[in-house]
Amino acid sequence: MRKEFATIMESELSLNPASTLLLGDIGVFGHRESFKKFPNRVFNIGILEQSMVSLAAGMAMGGLKPTIHTIAPFLIERAFEQIKIDFGYQSLGGNIVTVGASLDYAALGATHHCPGDVGMMLNIPGAEIFVPGTAAEFSDQFSQSSRNEKISYFRLSEKSNKKSNITSFQNGTVVKKGKKLTVIAIGPMLDIVLAATENLDVTILYYNCVSPFDSELLRKNMESGNLLIVEPFYENTMAPLIQKHLSDRRVMTCSKGIPRKFVTKYGKTDEHYEEFGLTSHGIRNEIQRMMSA
Repeated sequence: MRKEFATIMESELSLNPASTLLLGDIGVFGHRESFKKFPNRVFNIGILEQSMVSLAAGMAMGGLKPTIHTIAPFLIERAFEQIKIDFGYQSLGGNIVTVGASLDYAALGATHHCPGDVGMMLNIPGAEIFVPGTAAEFSDQFSQSSRNEKISYFRLSEKSNKKSNITSFQNGTVVKKGKKLTVIAIGPMLDIVLAATENLDVTILYYNCVSPFDSELLRKNMESGNLLIVEPFYENTMAPLIQKHLSDRRVMTCSKGIPRKFVTKYGKTDEHYEEFGLTSHGIRNEIQRMMSA
């Protein structure tokens, strides 16, 4: 997805004279062609994430369409106040594109972990939040929303699903129909969910946009009254939002995601996922537990 972003951004800069790109010392080499072709609209601001957000907001006030890019913890967590006030409160449009969210940079320790980004962005009224599962999905989402008047967050992952499962850039998709349980797979978690549910009588709903949330699709596919949310960020991030849309029904809801604790061990992302049970085997065990309850 990260490589695709450089291509997508170069095209956007070419097609839209108002488009600008601000980097936080990340992706400078990847966007080298854009630096050459658009030297007056592509900038490396350096390790000054809060200033970068405020500068981008000023550009938006002047009629430009800024895109901001760096590692998730340094942008969403470190500069959250600027995103909230300079963009959210001022009702400005702009794009935030991150890499490294959750545990993609696991080996670098807690300073580079960011499983709380989506939960934070959900607190900004009107923000669009995209969690693409493939580069093709990201390309479609960016092309359709990058020029609107909203703050749009694109959470790029090191993991990708084998194929795209998108029907509309803001709507969910029914991947499989079943009777005993509904499973929501968010972004890059779809392949794990598909492996976990092989030969099981469950419905799988795929979402790569969590705000705005396609609640109508969920309401139409909740016959069992049992719901498992598999999310690539902190577990129970989506539960309050989803339960709001199902408040008139009796639903047993469980979440499977990154545990809400600091990861103090060093290792690969997959090693952490194995420890948390965020694997096809761990998810299958959770599904079977729910169906037998």
